[in-house]
Formats: sequence, C-alpha cells, structure tokens
Amino acid sequence: MKRKTLAATVALIATLPFISCSKSHSSSKLTIALLPKSKGNQYFVTCEKGARAAAAELNAELKFDGPINSDPAKQNEIVENWITDGVDVIAAACENKDSISTALKKAQAAGIKVVTYDADANTDARSFFVNQATAQGIGEQLMDSAASLTGGEGEFAIITGTLTASNLNEWIKYIKERHATKYPNMKLVDIKPCDDQKDKAQQEATNLLSAYPNLKAIIGVCSPAVPGAAEAVKQAGKAGAVKVLGLGLPSENKAYVKEGVTQAVILWNVEQLGYLSVMAGAAVAKGELVAGAKEFNAGKLGKIDVVGDNIVLGKPFVFTKDNIDQFDF
Repeated sequence: MKRKTLAATVALIATLPFISCSKSHSSSKLTIALLPKSKGNQYFVTCEKGARAAAAELNAELKFDGPINSDPAKQNEIVENWITDGVDVIAAACENKDSISTALKKAQAAGIKVVTYDADANTDARSFFVNQATAQGIGEQLMDSAASLTGGEGEFAIITGTLTASNLNEWIKYIKERHATKYPNMKLVDIKPCDDQKDKAQQEATNLLSAYPNLKAIIGVCSPAVPGAAEAVKQAGKAGAVKVLGLGLPSENKAYVKEGVTQAVILWNVEQLGYLSVMAGAAVAKGELVAGAKEFNAGKLGKIDVVGDNIVLGKPFVFTKDNIDQFDF
C-alpha cells in the first residue's frame, strides 16, 4: 500500500509543473502585441499611446514593434517572432493584407487571438477588425472637402502612402467613385506614393506642382502626405491657390492650418483607435467578445457597437482653423 501511495504522490507531483504553467486568461496577465505599419509614423506613435493606456487599465503587458518604414516582409517577421514568444493577442495594422494573412493565420493556429486595426487582413486571418471609420465615409469626406475648397472645378492630385496599402487603396476607390458621380468638372491628374515619409511627400508634391501648373488641390491619404504637401505648396508660393487637405494628425498640421497653407485635416481620434484595439483584443482573449456579438464593453469608451466582424470607432472629423486648437494629438 505504501508503494502505491508513493507512486501516486510522485505521479501527482510530476503533473504540477504543467498545471502551474498553464495560462488562464481569467487570472493571468495578458500579453498583447500591437503591430503598426511603421513605428516612426506619428500616427502610430499616437495609437501606441492609447494602446498603453488600455493595457494599463487591463493590467496587461503591451509589446509594440513594427518596421521603421512601411515593409510587409518586416511585419511578417515580427509576427513570426511573437508566435515564438507566445503572446496572447496580436493587434495588427496590415500594410499588405495578402502578405500578412498567412503569418496571422499561423498565429491563430498557435492559439493566439488576432484582431486588426487601421488596415485589415483577410477575414479568415483575424477575429475582428477595429475600423476607424468606414472606407466609404472616409473617401467621400475627402472628395467632398476637396470639391468644397475648389468650388467643384479644376485638377487635383492624390498623394498616398504606398501603392500596396489595402486601406489607402479602398479610400482612393471611394474618392474616385464620389468624383465620378458628383464632381464632373474636376479632374484627377495623378496619384503618387510617398512611402509614409514626409520628405518624399514634399518632393512628390513639388513634382506635381511643376507637372500640373493648373493644379487646384492635393489630397493626402496618409498622415505624412499632408504636411509634406503643405511644405511644398508653401515653398512654391502657392498657399491658398493650391488647396491642401487630407488625413492627418492635428498636431502635425496645426502650423500649416493656421498659416492658411492647409485648409482641412480629416481624421478620427487616433489615440482612441489604439485604445479600442487593445480593449477588443483583450475581450476576444477573455471570451467576452465572440462572433455574433452586437456590442462589447470597451473601458472608458463605454459600449461599442459591433457590426458583423467590424468594430467601428466613429465617423471622420474635419479639423479646420476654427477648431484645431481644441485637440492635442
């Protein structure tokens, strides 16, 4: 009997390390990894600020890493590293949805919960997409603002981030659709990439001003494009004559807006986007946000609606000379 008791005790002890190391999301500290398109972009720096606030509220560990400049291959490499590290959640802003989806599906297969934000992956590579605003709403707002500033006439150009960025291409698609249906007296003359770099955006805008002397507006669809275009217009002495507008942070554009070089900055609350992405990822990991849900509790943001597999932060907002001082992000 003693031998049997001893053997049972040894067997029980042998299982204890496995029991103690098993992670329960209800009691253990979550590790949430936030992937930006490029970590040097102020837009994603602001996302990180909101994400860290959410992680602090959740008592979770936040990892933040991404390419220095937009690089789909580097994003994949970082995801692979996080799979090896065994993080609980990955929240990814996807530079190239097809490229990164394979890595994200591998993460899911390893038991990691995946959500996307800012720019989506393929739907089978994540649970939910935290959408800053609908693509149609963003594209239409950009085109309507350009038309309002130019009187609905004349040539305009677009400066984008990269030609492969899925969310930017979606916004441009809706810009084109709105242009075709509502503004027949306007002409889109060119679309140029700036690779998410202000200096390159400035150079591309300078080239556009030279190539199209009758240009009436430049629309930036990534945050570095707007101040880059504004600096080019300012240095060319065409402030006011060539309207500058686009998606960007108030803090990066405030000086140009006040000088009258940039007329409209369109965005959403970027800090809240980072916050919501972490809250959503944590809720999925804890089983509090599941397929078919109509809403979930997003901390200080309160109840957030879920439409299908999209969690929508809100509608685009237009920052102008009249209201831009009210915002500090």
